[in-house]
Amino acid sequence: MKNEQEKTEWMQKPVVVWLGAMLCCFLWGSAFPCIKIGYKLWEINSLDTASQILFAGMRFLLAGILAIVLGSMLERRFLKPEQGAAGKILWLSLLQTVAQYMFFYIGLAHTSGVKASIIEAVNVFVAILVSGCLFRQETIHARQMIGCLIGFAGVVLINLNGVDFHMQANGEGFILLSTIAYAFSSVFLKRYSAKHNPVMLSGYQFIAGGIILILCGLLLGGRMGAVSASAIGILVYLAFVSAVAYSLWGLLLKYNPVSKVAVFGFMNPVFGVILSAWLLDEREQAFGVLSIISLALVCVGIYIVNKRNENC
Repeated sequence: MKNEQEKTEWMQKPVVVWLGAMLCCFLWGSAFPCIKIGYKLWEINSLDTASQILFAGMRFLLAGILAIVLGSMLERRFLKPEQGAAGKILWLSLLQTVAQYMFFYIGLAHTSGVKASIIEAVNVFVAILVSGCLFRQETIHARQMIGCLIGFAGVVLINLNGVDFHMQANGEGFILLSTIAYAFSSVFLKRYSAKHNPVMLSGYQFIAGGIILILCGLLLGGRMGAVSASAIGILVYLAFVSAVAYSLWGLLLKYNPVSKVAVFGFMNPVFGVILSAWLLDEREQAFGVLSIISLALVCVGIYIVNKRNENC
């Protein structure tokens, strides 16, 4: 009991929450350009949905194995599904891995890394609303609602940037749906972590979801292109991103309110924009006036939500 109390107090320290959440957001932000690079290295066409799903499945199956291995090493025991965890693992895998990433991978193939990274920021606001309004895990105040609306305005504004002035259903629309699935998975992960190890939940839900995605990709005719050291390297890195970031995020959610952790999600588009501009040569869009205003609105909205949490 004493060890658990000490762990709770340590995980609730502001510096731990800040550094842990920032590391997660950096890793997730790097995923936007790296997935697009992965498509090129594995010779996956932007219209080849089946191969994109297969690529995602391979990533998450590997991520699940890495999460269980790393988690077992840290716990000094093999992490296996606990009694009553099977159904929860399956439900998390359907939300977090299958639904979120099926929409995400397809959507990312039809939009820029910069736009996708900013649209993904909406998961912060959806998670707070779902946590407070649907699951009653915390109280939502008027000031938090205002922050959510300001942040969402930034997400909408980014769609005015570039040569087209509309949202594509299979591009930006799918990215938006992936954020909703992710928001629900965060709330369920916090609920389930009260009884089960969050790293165990993360690892096995990735394995289950990865297998489902691989089967779907193969049944739809998906195939991987030429194998190279670079292609394998980017796949391993993306698996590492998922294994570390989602497991650490789960630990932070276990010991802190959803809103306290979720507000750091505004750094996802910040890192995503910077890394996409650098790795994908999207500098014009990344540093355009509308993109800068969009990022500012997202940051202002998340600051308002965070400020309210400090005062409550």
